Amino acid sequence: MLINHDTRCALDSVVDLVNTQPQIEGREGLPDVAALRGFVERNRVSEVGRLDQLDVNAVHAVRTRFTEVFAAEDDAGAARMLNAMIAEAGTTPRLTDHDAYDWHVHYFAPGASLADHLSADCGMALAFLIVAGERDRLRRCEAPDCRRAFVDLSRNRSRRYCDSRTCGNRLHVAAYRARRREANA
Repeated sequence: MLINHDTRCALDSVVDLVNTQPQIEGREGLPDVAALRGFVERNRVSEVGRLDQLDVNAVHAVRTRFTEVFAAEDDAGAARMLNAMIAEAGTTPRLTDHDAYDWHVHYFAPGASLADHLSADCGMALAFLIVAGERDRLRRCEAPDCRRAFVDLSRNRSRRYCDSRTCGNRLHVAAYRARRREANA
């Protein structure tokens, strides 16, 4: 599956956003304006001005809606949710070549709030997955103690863990140790 740079960045942003939920890490990942600004910087979200507590609250609401998209039972349900989010954001596709990136499309209107920006750009990235018949790439980590979201962009769609170096490796080591104990018993 061919995904351009901007779509990949938007997918990474929506995954990071969904994973800031209190249920994931046991604490709110975006508790205040400073944390929200950190999210913006970490994800290199462009054209974001001043942020305040209203933005934090609005982004929490967008995060909840994206979480529902990840949990949707079928493409039609996910499409309904995304269509609503994208429409409410006042999507305005436009070409841009900011920050030394080649030409690409932004879907948010100039001066849009951060919540509308994320709804439009991340919503369109998820919409592209549905159009390509690839919504099943939206996953949750299969480690028993982890529920982090991720987008499986592996060639053969075989990724099971949010991070193979942490969750995947931890489970493989535990399975190895269990086999060793069984062999030595």
